[in-house]
Amino acid sequence: MKIERIETFLVAPRWLFCRVETDDGLVGWGEPVVEGRAEVVRSAVEVLSEYLIGEDPLRIEQHWQVLTKGGFYRGGPILSSAVAGLDQALWDIAGQAYGAPVHALLGGAVRDRVRIYSWIGGDEPDEVADAAAAQAAAGLTGIKMNACGRLSAIPTSAEVDEVVGRVAAAREALGPDRDIALDFHGRAGLAAVRRILPELAPLRPFFVEEPVLPDQAHHLRDIVAGTPIPVATGERLYGRSEFLGPLQAGVAVVQPDLSHAGGISEVRRIATLAETYGALLAPHCPLGPISLAASLQVAFATPNFLIQEQSIGIHYHSGSDLLDYVVDPEPFRFVDGHIGRSDRPGLGITVDEAAVRRAARTPHAWRNPVWQHRDGSFAEW
Repeated sequence: MKIERIETFLVAPRWLFCRVETDDGLVGWGEPVVEGRAEVVRSAVEVLSEYLIGEDPLRIEQHWQVLTKGGFYRGGPILSSAVAGLDQALWDIAGQAYGAPVHALLGGAVRDRVRIYSWIGGDEPDEVADAAAAQAAAGLTGIKMNACGRLSAIPTSAEVDEVVGRVAAAREALGPDRDIALDFHGRAGLAAVRRILPELAPLRPFFVEEPVLPDQAHHLRDIVAGTPIPVATGERLYGRSEFLGPLQAGVAVVQPDLSHAGGISEVRRIATLAETYGALLAPHCPLGPISLAASLQVAFATPNFLIQEQSIGIHYHSGSDLLDYVVDPEPFRFVDGHIGRSDRPGLGITVDEAAVRRAARTPHAWRNPVWQHRDGSFAEW
């Protein structure tokens, strides 16, 4: 069996899919994307495809080694994301070739269902409370929300009160039996985090995500030591070596993205590294159906898995949803806040190829917002 053709598709709202076809007629799907830079990743996939065409798709590890190390210049989000999507597609083909789900090829399932959480929006406490209550009514046992918007370098008392007020509203709506994760999105510096986290601790967040930017990870040890709230990071880290420092600093949760951090092959290794430090895996995934399917396969086979992010109905995906691109939504159906294990081969989903090709006729050009502080200087989004 040889790889015969590789195609890419820019589809709304902000995703890039790749389709890998073999001469035996097997087709694997992947999701290689950097949100806001999808066209650049597409070009990287085209370059990497020069190597893969004509190769045996089942030699996944060999291909991962060549794709990540074959060039003199390595790493970074673009290359790692291009490799990630191709890696997903190769695992999808392997599962179909062997008649088994990917989690079986990874050593077998260690759980029967995967806990998931959903995002909520809302700028005011009452909006947050309504959104949290709606997710609880839908059966979710955990939610995630932005901890803050644009934030001063040293937050004012009013800014701190606003952060705490929104989280308190969510906690009141959800009660003590459901979890609230808070994403700082790298918007807070060390001074801000030190001021805000003690105020949040009584509300017992599930974890705080990216309290500082990845390039300020040297502060993580002090942050971890200074709060009882579990600290999470990793959506902007792209390989094992980049996770080592945060793990040594004591982060409780690592969040590699299956579409950014080298795919299934590398995220499995990141999870194993995290396990040696007593840290838990909670893959980042505000993306499409292929990335979520790959994440679930890893989750089913990973002992130190915690919870899975997913974007069904997410507030900032306007006009398109991940279920638009699958033939059967059953693999993503959740009951009591969990997705059950399926034994469907490969990634366990059937991509609606006709829907993908239709959507690709009007490719997106999504860009993340660029924020400014009130004085006109750059602010983290």
